Amino acid sequence: MVLKKDLPSALVVYLVALPLCLGIALASGVPMFSGIIAGVVGGIVVGSFSGSHVSVSGPAAGLTSIVFFAIQDLGSFPLFLSAVMAAGVIQYILGTLKAGVIGYFFPNSVIKGMLAAIGLILILKQIPHAIGYDADFEGDLGFAQANDENTLTSIMHSLRLISPAALIISTLCLLILYIFESQKKKGKITFFKLVPGPLVAVLFGVGLNQFFESFVPSLGLGGDHLVSLPVPENFEEFKGYLSRPEMPDFSNGTWWLIAFTIALVASLESLLSIEASDKLDPQKRITPASRELRAQGIGNVVSGFLGGLPVTSVIVRSSANATSGSATRFSTIMHGIFLLLTVVLIPTYLNLIPLACLAAVLLQVGYKLTRPSLYTEAYKKGWSQLIPFVITILAILFTDLLIGISVGIVVGLAFVMVSNFKSAIISEDDGEGELKISFKKDVSFLNKATLLSQLSKVPQGYTVWIDGSQAQWIDNDIKEIVKEFQSSATDKDLIVKTTGIKL
Repeated sequence: MVLKKDLPSALVVYLVALPLCLGIALASGVPMFSGIIAGVVGGIVVGSFSGSHVSVSGPAAGLTSIVFFAIQDLGSFPLFLSAVMAAGVIQYILGTLKAGVIGYFFPNSVIKGMLAAIGLILILKQIPHAIGYDADFEGDLGFAQANDENTLTSIMHSLRLISPAALIISTLCLLILYIFESQKKKGKITFFKLVPGPLVAVLFGVGLNQFFESFVPSLGLGGDHLVSLPVPENFEEFKGYLSRPEMPDFSNGTWWLIAFTIALVASLESLLSIEASDKLDPQKRITPASRELRAQGIGNVVSGFLGGLPVTSVIVRSSANATSGSATRFSTIMHGIFLLLTVVLIPTYLNLIPLACLAAVLLQVGYKLTRPSLYTEAYKKGWSQLIPFVITILAILFTDLLIGISVGIVVGLAFVMVSNFKSAIISEDDGEGELKISFKKDVSFLNKATLLSQLSKVPQGYTVWIDGSQAQWIDNDIKEIVKEFQSSATDKDLIVKTTGIKL
């Protein structure tokens, strides 16, 4: 039963991961095989040590600029690889110190906003690929692109350069995916339950493009419109594509700064991703966050040693895994094995895959992440959930993942604080000259404004009860306000009584 769910999921994740690994390597300015190595290590190594059932690790788009400039600062890629290994050791230490608990403090509205934003970004970024405009690399999630365009201008530009073949392939692949998804939900035909729709869509896209090239050459897609992977002629040439780390000068402050930067950014992105992945998991299993940091650390040590990019838990591949019905982490490990086998054994055939049919697969993943029900649910929960949700989406759309998440967290925490301030002190007026002010939880100097505001509105002649019995701790600033209010009560013709407050 597990294999029935995990094997199709692994194939879907593999199809999503392949172009992303290559695109991120290209954008990072490193050998293409470094992206594949990171994908293989993220699947097999991190997948084996991780406690997550749906999270998938590999090279992350959020690290491309860090990698690019780090290699420039260090002067060589092998020296950068040693910094990746050091970052892995740092992550492992952080996991041992239980630093993963940081991940539990991200507001739910922000995590859901991140998922919705990633879905929207996938849709917006894949529209150009779906119609044959492949100027931007696969896996780019930032608003500003490396080709001097941005997400919106790229779409506008692509609409003027539509490739009929790409449009036909992506449209038919989307139709195949829709048929498979709808039939799978009905559950009446075994074929649709056992065979993953994305695999059929990709095979169909390859076949259709081969037909175009043979019989309608003017429509055939080639060059930048296809997956592009180096094809070694023998094992010696294959080894030549791999890099090895170089022993650093441990007194080099730049090297240490880069190692710590990679460790911290990769850890934060991983914690965010597993938090979001757990929300996508149909069984709602909770990933041990500190164990995940240790797994990521081991993965980065291995990836750096083999010549790969830094790895993190990545939300696009994780969401593809979760929404494809993954049951266990076996699907994550299998996707890494698929990457390894196909790159080593059949790289020539991988280069026949049109990016247009892969765009169709990612468009489907994007829609599942940003489905309309997410927005209606956020709206129904009120402004305190809706505003951080929307701001997170907008911030990620118009900056990048880490900046957008940071903005969302700040806004989300602000709403949490405001909500806590309002609910900490409750005022109840019986309408007959008696007012009860209750401290429902611990109160500090941060609650001074709320308390002063409520006390200032007490009508003359009232009896005021101030009840602190439900608060385990009351700040001295709050006690001072209560004392001052008591001392001035006679001037306002008030009777003030307290309970549960040691003044």
